[in-house]
Amino acid sequence: MIASVLRIRNFPFSLLFRLLHTRESLHPQSFNQCWHPWSKREGAAVCELFKGRNYSRSAMPKKHKTGKSAPKQPEQVPGPVSQDKGGLICIAIHAKPGSKQNAITDVSPEAVGVAIAAPPSEGEANAELVRYLSKVLELKKSEVTLDRGCRSREKLIKVSGSISPEEVLDRLKRAAAE
Repeated sequence: MIASVLRIRNFPFSLLFRLLHTRESLHPQSFNQCWHPWSKREGAAVCELFKGRNYSRSAMPKKHKTGKSAPKQPEQVPGPVSQDKGGLICIAIHAKPGSKQNAITDVSPEAVGVAIAAPPSEGEANAELVRYLSKVLELKKSEVTLDRGCRSREKLIKVSGSISPEEVLDRLKRAAAE
């Protein structure tokens, strides 16, 4: 059978050598779709030569890495308050504009419900939301910004002050209880 393979014109013998000696992960069936200028008959002859042999690298067991791994950080509980990669605190808000007075209505795992006493036109409700949250969180107005949701009820507020996410959540829950 090797003699029939050796008669194939333009056969890349380096490929044959790799298949026989290094057990490359080239399956013999892939010869029919190979990029080499062989005909299907020549590819079939090579397949017959290697039929029944396992040429994949999966026959060797994988080594487990035993190096030092990075210390695991505690998982953050999914909630309305989180911290992004830049260190800013993100608060998911569900805004309810047009209310009689500003108030935090509820703190759910998805978002913080905030009633805003301003109409949802020309950014008045967004400005009132930022002003009210800065008052509740006891921060400057410049430290509380609207990141997403200018025209939506679902908003994302970013806080850049020196305050922890746990403390933000605690202050929001205290304001909701009032």
